Formats: sequence, structure tokens, C-alpha cells
Amino acid sequence: MVNLLVAAALAAATPSDAPAPPPGPPAVDEPAMFVVRDTDTTVYIFGTFHALDGKAHWFDAGVRQAFNQSSELVLETVIPENPQPIQSGPGFRGPTVTPSASFLATTRMAISAGRTQGMQVDNGADMILRHQAEADGKVVEGLETFQFQLNMFDKMPAGPAPARTLRQGEPVAGDPIQSLSKAMAEMQAAWKRGDQAIFVRMLQQLKSASPDTYRMMFTERNERWADWIRARMRTPGTVFVAVGAGHLAGQDSLLVRLAERGIPSQRVN
Repeated sequence: MVNLLVAAALAAATPSDAPAPPPGPPAVDEPAMFVVRDTDTTVYIFGTFHALDGKAHWFDAGVRQAFNQSSELVLETVIPENPQPIQSGPGFRGPTVTPSASFLATTRMAISAGRTQGMQVDNGADMILRHQAEADGKVVEGLETFQFQLNMFDKMPAGPAPARTLRQGEPVAGDPIQSLSKAMAEMQAAWKRGDQAIFVRMLQQLKSASPDTYRMMFTERNERWADWIRARMRTPGTVFVAVGAGHLAGQDSLLVRLAERGIPSQRVN
């Protein structure tokens, strides 16, 4: 659930020399949502932000209408409401998850940076959608199991160390948490208005900084999710799929993978 925050932190660890592109026109005032359909199946694909400040009024208008029309909600994963603590050590027979120290540090940094902006997972789009779906009696399922995500983080390669210099050896000013906090606020604002450009830039930086992490977190998962949607299109009905906004941006996005499978998508807000 925090993978978008982690990706942002890893990308921010290696600043790009390329200037940031200018912000797009504020023509869209809702988070990006797409649709794929055939004669008897409609799949809405909504880009979420996993932790929000609770001030956004995103769950209305087109998003609410699409959600209400859907009989099932599909998330990246369905996290247990009261997950058991992950343990390890002699005598323990359950799953052992030991992410690298670097990855753990990156995760903590991303979460801390988000919290400085009032961003909480409980306010995240995924959690809001899940709770509403459960209240409405909709089917809720995940594209991946919770155990799969734990195993993915277990295998995650060490990320780059936080950057200490900027262009041409210029010293970094300020706390890395402060810099990431500002970046998170910018990403949240872009998400609220449906601006995908900032996620494209983040993904490009992540791919350059840590190709293996990018492959595991985005490329491979988008491939599998596109196969899932293609298979789901064989069953009539309306489905609301909600995945991190980063999965709907860039050259390796879920939408690109669907197009490669002969399933074109259309943006609906």
C-alpha cells in the first residue's frame, strides 16, 4: 500500500539534472480514471494515492458514479484488518520477511515525509474505497495476495543512498525528509487534479536510480494486472479497479500493457 510513497523516496534519492516540465493546464479537477469495455463488460481503472491528507473531495462526481455502477472493487491487495506481526527467529514457522536495511529506511522516510503533510493511509483512496465497498456489500478482492506483497518487499534490492549533492557538486540544503515532504505534497496536489506528468517524471527517476526496483514494483506487476483484466473482460459485469496512480503513467503503464493486448482505454475524467 505504500509502494507509491516508497517509489517517490527512491526516485528522490537521485535528483535528475533535467529541469522539471511545466505543470499541465488545470483542465482536470479530478484524479485520473480510465475505462475499458466491450459489449457486456466495463472495467473502470482508477489511479489512487495510498496516503492522503483527508482534505480532497475526490470521491464524488464521475468517480462516485463509476464506483456506484460497479458490482465489485478490485484493489492491489486486500490487507487484513488486523494483520499478525511479522516474526522471525528460532522456532518460528510462519513467513519471514526481512527487507534490506536500506529499503526499510526508505520506507520509513517516505511514511515520515507523508505524515508531515498530514497524509495518512487511513485517508488514502484505497482505504476509503474499500470501506465504502464493504458497507455497500460489494465484492472486494485483490490483484495480489498480501503474502505476495510481503515477499516482494523481502526481495526488493537495496535502494540508493539519499543524495548528498546536487548538480555539479552543489551541497544539498536542508533535511532529506523536508525535501521529500515537499515532493509528496506536490504529488498529492497533482493527483487531486488528475495531472499524470509528475508520476511519469517520478517513474523515470526511479528507473534510472534502481532499475530492478522499478521492474519489480511496476513493469512486472503491470504485465500481470493487464492479463488479469484481459481475463476478466470475458465475464459480463462492471468492475472498479483501483491501483496506485504510478501504475497508470509512463511507457510501461498498465494502460500501455492493455493496449498491447488489444484492449484500448479511454480517459473518462
